[in-house]
Amino acid sequence: MQQGRRARSDVPCQWTKCHDELLYFSPMPILLSENTAFPDPNLAGPDGLVAIGGDLGTERLLAAYRTGIFPWTIDPITWWSPDPRAIFELNGFHVSKSLARVIRQHRFEVTMDQSFRAVMEGCAEPAPGRDGAWITAEFIEAYTRLHRQGYTHSVECRLQGELVGGIYGVSVGGLFAGESMFHRVNDASKVALFHLVEHLRRRGFALFDIQMVTPATKPLGAVAIPRREYLRRLSAAVKMDCSF
Repeated sequence: MQQGRRARSDVPCQWTKCHDELLYFSPMPILLSENTAFPDPNLAGPDGLVAIGGDLGTERLLAAYRTGIFPWTIDPITWWSPDPRAIFELNGFHVSKSLARVIRQHRFEVTMDQSFRAVMEGCAEPAPGRDGAWITAEFIEAYTRLHRQGYTHSVECRLQGELVGGIYGVSVGGLFAGESMFHRVNDASKVALFHLVEHLRRRGFALFDIQMVTPATKPLGAVAIPRREYLRRLSAAVKMDCSF
C-alpha cells in the first residue's frame, strides 16, 4: 500500500510494509490458534497490532479483511488494524496535469488479472530505499490461491509487451484492499492505479483501503480516517454485492 505501507514515489514499489518500529508496541496481542477468531480490532493500540499466529489460509485471510485486519509478517504471522486507516475516496482521486497527459498518450497497455503472480513478484523485488521482504514466498502462494478463487486481483501496465508496473489487492463485497504496487518505468504504477480507481467506480465499490498514507499516495488523494470510521464503512461495504 518504512515503509509501513508508506513509500517514496521514486522507488519501484509504493505500498510496502516495514514492521521494525511497530511490532512491539501493542499491548498483549491475541495469540491465534487453529480455531481462534480474530479479536475486535478496536481493542488494538494506535499502531494496530491485533494478533499473532494462525495461518495464511483462505478462510483466515478473508475473515481478516472482512474484520478490518491484514497480515504483515510471516515469522511470526502478525495481524494489524492501524489507527488511523488510509483510504482513497473513489470520487476524490487526484489526477495531476502530468499524469493526465501520460494517460491521454496511451503509452501503456493496461490489463487486469492477466499476470497476478508476476505483479506480486514485482512488488516483492528489492529496491533502493525500501524493504519489500514482507512479500515472502508464503504470501505469494497464499494470495495466488485467493486469486484462483476470485478474491484477489491485479492491474498490469505493459510497455512494448513487457510488464513494467502494476497493483494487486483483495476484493470482498464492495471493499477493495490495496496491498502493494510497483513500477519499473516512471508513471506505470500511477496509471495502473488510475485505471483501478475508474474500474472500482464503474463496478459500484464503496471502499478502497490502502492501509497507510504514503508519500506516493498522498499527492493522489489518499486520506487517513479514524479506525472506528473505517470499520463502520467496512461493515457496510463487505455486505454489498459487487463483482470485480
